[in-house]
Parts: sequence; structure tokens; C-alpha cells
Amino acid sequence: MSSPFPHTPAGLPDLSPNLAILRDHVFQHALKTGDFTLKSGKKSSWFLDTKQTMCRPDGALAVANAAFEIFPKEANAIGGLTMGADPVAYGIAAIGATRGIDLRSFSVRKEAKDHGVKGRIAGALQPGDKVIVTEDTVTRGTSIFEAVEAIKEFGAEPIFITVIVDRGGTCAAMAAEAGIPYHPLLTAPDLGFEFGS
Repeated sequence: MSSPFPHTPAGLPDLSPNLAILRDHVFQHALKTGDFTLKSGKKSSWFLDTKQTMCRPDGALAVANAAFEIFPKEANAIGGLTMGADPVAYGIAAIGATRGIDLRSFSVRKEAKDHGVKGRIAGALQPGDKVIVTEDTVTRGTSIFEAVEAIKEFGAEPIFITVIVDRGGTCAAMAAEAGIPYHPLLTAPDLGFEFGS
């Protein structure tokens, strides 16, 4: 009998069915092995382009199915720092709408706009919103927490942080220190790699 997850190597940790489907999609489309230099300048034998999962319809569905298992019900907005968060937030919000889940989506600009609607928030975020902060892949956590600060400055409340893959393993401690629950969908060890490798 063939494996239901043909792209996933044997011997990896067991995951829930939705996470296993997502992991298989990541292996098929988003994970590359070889010789890479990461954004931090560090060398690595593996590279993730999780937009290759989030920007495919079956991948977006896999991400949303896994995310809705863990999202707090009181959340009413989702977003993060552009560009990494954009497909994740917009895709999950759109799929959620087909299931009666009402999440407004938004982006945090890298720099404040000085004309039109000023500031760093672009999209449907409203003051007082309870926000899921997201990103496609996190290594150090700096982009996530740049978004957290901008969301707070806007007057909304970050109540949960999630990413498609946590490859660095440092974001959990930063989230704990900030008092914000953090739950990555997948981690480096789920893919057979050490954190920070």
C-alpha cells in the first residue's frame, strides 16, 4: 500500500492528519536541500520557501485546515509584516469566510506611509481587534515582533502568534516573554532538522 504522504521521509514525528497533509505539501513544494545562505548570513543545508505552499490552492487549504484547529475563537483579525505574512493572512481569512469564520486581514508595512492613509497598517485592522499575528517562516522572530509592536501602536491586541514553519526555535521564548501564546504549525524537528540548523 502506498503512503498517504509520498513526499514525507520516513521516521519523522507523528502529526495530526491536517498537519501531516501540510508537512507533505511543504516537502513537495517548499523545502529545498543544498548549500544556502540564509537572510541572517548563516549557511544552511536546507531552505524553506513556504510561499510555494501558501500560494498554491491545495497548500493554502492545508495551512488553513491546520490553523483553524488551533486558532483562538475570539480572534477577529489576522496579519503581520509584509510580505511574509500577506499570503498567510489573506488566504486564511478568505478560506475562513467560507466556513463562517470572520477574520479581517491586514499587512504591517515595513515603513510608515506619509500620505493617504498614514501609518504602518494596511488593510482591515480596527482598533480594539484581537489579532492573530502570522508569518510564513520564522527563524529569529524579529519580523513577528516588529509586527506585534506596530499592531499594539495601532490600538489592537495581539492574542496569538502562528507561523507555517518555525525553523529557528527562538520565537517561542520571545512570545512567552511577551505573554502571547505561540503555536507554529510545523517546526524544524517536524521536518527532520535541528532548530537553527
